Amino acid sequence: MFSQDSRFIVIDDFATMRKIIKKVLSELGYTNIDEAEDGAKALPMIQKASSSGQPYHCIISDWNMPNMQGIDLLKACKADGALKDIPFMLVTAEGEQKQIVEAAKAGVSDYVVKPFNAQTLKEKLQKVYDRHNGKAA
Repeated sequence: MFSQDSRFIVIDDFATMRKIIKKVLSELGYTNIDEAEDGAKALPMIQKASSSGQPYHCIISDWNMPNMQGIDLLKACKADGALKDIPFMLVTAEGEQKQIVEAAKAGVSDYVVKPFNAQTLKEKLQKVYDRHNGKAA
C-alpha cells in the first residue's frame, strides 16, 4: 500500500464526496490530502506539486465535473511527461462499458463506481499501488 506520507489529491465538484473520500483516506492513515472542485483547478495544483519536487502519489478524481471533466484531467496528466506516471483513479456514477473503455485507453489506473464503501476504495487503492509498483494485480 502507499506509504503513510504519500500525497493525495481528491477532485470532485461535490464537497460531500471529497469529504467522504478524505475520511476514508484518513482512516487508512493518510494525512497529506489536498482537494479541488474540478479538473481546471486541480491541474495547476498537480503541475505545481510535481515541479516543486513534491508530486502527488495518487490522484482520485470524479468523472463528471464542470469546467474540466475527470477524463480530460486524466488525458492532460498522461500527456505531460512529468505527470504521466502518477497513479490516477476515476470515481464516478458512470458504469457504462463505453466510458470504462475510454478511461482504460486514456491510461486510468483504476475505476470506482459510486456508490462505494470504504472497503472498496481501500481495495482499489491497493490494486492501483500494486499496478504502479510492479506487483501483479
